[in-house]
Amino acid sequence: MNPPLTPSCNPFQKKKGWFQRKEMLGINLLRLATYIIIACALFIFSDIFIKGVPTLVKSEAPFINTEFFTESPQILTVWHDSAGNEYSMTQEKHDIWVIENPTIEVIDIHNYTASGGGILGPLLGTALLVTICMAIALFIGVSAAIYLSEYCGTGKLMSLIRLAILNLAGVPSIVYALFGWGVFCYMAPNYVTEISDRSLFAFSIGGGYISFEGWEQSLLAGGCTLAIMVLPVIITACEESLRAVPKGFREAAFALGATRWQTIRTAVLPYALPGVLTASVLGITRVAGETAPIMLTAAASDKSKLPTEVLADEGFWSFLTQSVQALPFHIYTLAKFPDSEYVKPMQYGSILVFLLLVMGFSLISMVLRSRIRKRNKW
Repeated sequence: MNPPLTPSCNPFQKKKGWFQRKEMLGINLLRLATYIIIACALFIFSDIFIKGVPTLVKSEAPFINTEFFTESPQILTVWHDSAGNEYSMTQEKHDIWVIENPTIEVIDIHNYTASGGGILGPLLGTALLVTICMAIALFIGVSAAIYLSEYCGTGKLMSLIRLAILNLAGVPSIVYALFGWGVFCYMAPNYVTEISDRSLFAFSIGGGYISFEGWEQSLLAGGCTLAIMVLPVIITACEESLRAVPKGFREAAFALGATRWQTIRTAVLPYALPGVLTASVLGITRVAGETAPIMLTAAASDKSKLPTEVLADEGFWSFLTQSVQALPFHIYTLAKFPDSEYVKPMQYGSILVFLLLVMGFSLISMVLRSRIRKRNKW
């Protein structure tokens, strides 16, 4: 009678040779790299959260620092009096304080740009820039993706066009910034009553002139620059989403007598919509955090009026051609004072709000994609 087999002498047990050990080593290295990336991300986000939350919340009701969201950035003034007491307030409040306290000597005064007040102006400016950018980029990008996916062929010319689009997605943002600065700020057509000296050429129409003198640094110039920058990402993502829809949907629509456009509108686009939403979020998260294009084409470090106030007082065209504050440029301005304890609350508060906005957009996109996929099942 043969003795029973033990686990150590199981003939079917996989023996660990050199190749198996090498595979396990590779898996462990990949696991370690993943954990390091997650740990770094958690450290960065937790550091921003811990240092930024005190700026956004208060210990008393309503527990939210409403002034941070309802005031625009202002100059923060810090000084001491002759007794050594320290004061810190916005420059506007400082001027009032000096008038009310003429007998107190002000010593060692320092001003910190955009470190007081709140972020209402940058928030509105960022929202308007993203809105104009996505309105232009989504219309052009989705239209181009539909043409590339559904109408054009697969010849050499189309391959070159697709390759050019992919290459444009990797161009640094400063290149787009210089392009937008040169084209939209100094060359775009503008309807004026008097021709500027920088006009390239102009022709009369009605009671004025169409002059190619640009829109200067403005909301419209910044939005168009950001739209061109994000177009390659949107076109590529939308085209892949359209191509992922099974060909059987198109063939069934053609068999029922639908035209090509009817087929695209009713049998392709509804099922490609989750991918279009993904492209939209990718575009929003990219343009919302760009600094160089905004800095050269749209941003202002200090703005006395909110964009909505300009719209109410001066009209729609003045609203589009005004410079605006933007959250990325605001954070860049604050970075000029990296070691100042007076600037850090505004720095971390602004960065935390920006991260929460990006996370909010991503969450909204995930919810919408989930609902659309449940409604449009293949």
